Amino acid sequence: MPYLYHVKTSTIRFIVVLAVLSIAGISITQVYWVKRAFDLKEDEFKRNVNTALLNVAQQIYSFADHGPAPTHNPVKQLSTNYFVVMVNSQINASLLEFMLRTEFDKRKIQADFEYGIYDCANEKMVYGNYVQVNDGKSKTEISKNLPKWNTQGYYFGVQFPNREAQIINQMGIWSFSSVVLLVVIVFFAYTLFVILKQKRLSEIQKDFINNMTHEFKTPIATIALSTEVLKSPDIIRQPERLLSYATIIENENKRLKQHVERVLQMAKLDKESIELKKETVNLHDVVQEVTRGMSNAIAEKKIELDLDLQAAEPVIEVDKLHTTNVVYNLLDNAIKYSGENPKIWISVKQAEKHIVLEVKDNGIGVKEDDQKKIFDKFFRVPTGNVHNVKGFGLGLNYVRQIVDAHRGRITLKSHLGEGCTFRIYFPR
Repeated sequence: MPYLYHVKTSTIRFIVVLAVLSIAGISITQVYWVKRAFDLKEDEFKRNVNTALLNVAQQIYSFADHGPAPTHNPVKQLSTNYFVVMVNSQINASLLEFMLRTEFDKRKIQADFEYGIYDCANEKMVYGNYVQVNDGKSKTEISKNLPKWNTQGYYFGVQFPNREAQIINQMGIWSFSSVVLLVVIVFFAYTLFVILKQKRLSEIQKDFINNMTHEFKTPIATIALSTEVLKSPDIIRQPERLLSYATIIENENKRLKQHVERVLQMAKLDKESIELKKETVNLHDVVQEVTRGMSNAIAEKKIELDLDLQAAEPVIEVDKLHTTNVVYNLLDNAIKYSGENPKIWISVKQAEKHIVLEVKDNGIGVKEDDQKKIFDKFFRVPTGNVHNVKGFGLGLNYVRQIVDAHRGRITLKSHLGEGCTFRIYFPR
């Protein structure tokens, strides 16, 4: 069985690693080709804009009647989305906008743009406008960012503030495939999370069944042995021995009953919300009641118990049964994990808005990684090869659920080998 479990774990790990590598490879390939497609579209956009602006410049030269157009290219690109065109004559703003719209439309450049006309002689901008292509509207917006060219009389600049959006809109299938890949990755990540969670739950269930089998097997074996002794005809003439074995059967029966009630209690909490029957309860009395009930277990382990009950007003509105069970579980947990020269401190103190119950021990403590899972159902602090700590891993999970139901708060402070300190803040 352990070998089979090891094979299953190894197989799951292999599948997870293979799937992660596959998704990573596909993602890298997708990013590469999307980048290539974007670069190609960007180059196409630049060529189309340069061609359109060159045509506009040639038309302006022809309208101005200043002779043939210059042999050099009047269009210069100053940045990824900013172009300037040098001309020697004044420019009609309305005519310029019309020509820009016409040339851009011919080349299916559907991006919004802004343009400005700069007078080099007077060193000022004479006109600026922002054109929204989609709705056909434009709004005047004087720009101050156009550079100065001293060698020319006039020039105009064109800027495309939404150039990236325009290019992405043209990529079509690449954008769709990227979205599909993202959905696949999210679905894979969720599937992987579910698989690992189910694997962990399976391991927890296996441990729970093993623990439950052990917890039930011991008292059942003790009861069976005691009943065999009671069948002896001579036992009637030994009343002290008879009473001793009857007491053993009674105690083991109580243990079995407690185990069953705890499991059923947690099952009930899973199926339905917790219904609290709140009443006025003195927390000092609850602590004293629990410690009296567990006096035998405390004496058996020779634990030094220190009670510090000093809340000025220890009365709170809680469900007495559940609150008693909470104190019982915390004290039982401290007893289970007590070490050498065990000592347990229980205190009840009053804060401004809370009554604080603190249960502290000097036991084995909890390492930092396990503290995050200490309140999870079925989780038990690992004790190495020592299996003397009994339980199902349900107590602290029950405590947290009850504290949450009372709108309280529970915290744990612990260091390995230095014990644990549980604090519960009950609202006043």
